Amino acid sequence: MQLIGIHHLTAITANASANHDFYTRVLGLRMVKKTVNQDDVSAYHLFYADGKGSPGSDITFFEWPLPPASDGRQSISRTAFRVPSESVVWWSDRLGGEGVVTSPIVERAGRKTLEFADPEGQRLAMVADDPADHDHLWAKSTVPDDHQVIGLGPITLTLAELGPTERVLTEVLNMHKIKSVANAHDPETQTHVFQMGEGGAAAELHVSIEPGLPLMNQGSGGVHHVAFRVPNQAYDTWAARLVEHRMPSSGPIDRFYFKSLYFREPGGVLFELATDGPGFAADEPLESMGERLSLPPFLEARRVEIEAGLKPIV
Repeated sequence: MQLIGIHHLTAITANASANHDFYTRVLGLRMVKKTVNQDDVSAYHLFYADGKGSPGSDITFFEWPLPPASDGRQSISRTAFRVPSESVVWWSDRLGGEGVVTSPIVERAGRKTLEFADPEGQRLAMVADDPADHDHLWAKSTVPDDHQVIGLGPITLTLAELGPTERVLTEVLNMHKIKSVANAHDPETQTHVFQMGEGGAAAELHVSIEPGLPLMNQGSGGVHHVAFRVPNQAYDTWAARLVEHRMPSSGPIDRFYFKSLYFREPGGVLFELATDGPGFAADEPLESMGERLSLPPFLEARRVEIEAGLKPIV
């Protein structure tokens, strides 16, 4: 049993309109699904991805009016987007032109990396990658084809200790640790690189061990959870595997666009296992995904009530 790679990452915004502007206009992503948090229908759940809404390309946001998150351990501390290698410099110029403060381009865990944050402090990066299948471009993107974001990866966790989390990553989730590197900001600490499936930046999880940091406080500009891809046909097997390893979990949950399993790893970070399908085109045409509020069938009868409780995205 192998995870395929990163499925999506879900973060928190306090301002859906400003969030939409940054991720669609500045980063050039497509909003492939405008829906609501299925457990809190007063909150938007916005999905940004490549042109086809491919698994592994979407960063998603719950709109909750929370104060800003604080950095610290027990967190998902940085989300990377993969871009063509020759585009990293282009992105440095583009982000600088939008008033976004960026770090110098450096090598992180063997890849050319540009670090920055969104307007709410969400910690992001552009990472050089050149996969063979960069064919899901967004024709209406504000970013030229040659520089568009390919997908997510790697994702970085910051924890106080490695041992218990490493055992879950390797013994339960069947990841492989491929290397450890010193952290540039503190050479006394390390980031450990774990690989899923066939590997590559789209299938890497980085775990930074920094016991001296305070505990992260959740809020806007913070990350809620990270999801990993499982084949549709392996969903039930993964659910049984969590039970076999005595990992407390949500049990099977049908999100309509994919099926999910949620659980916390020993360091406290929320993980999700999610299927690739049915996908975002399950309830609207591919060419018009994200243009109207989509609701899964079990919420459709409440559409008038739900729409009345949401602010328009401008």
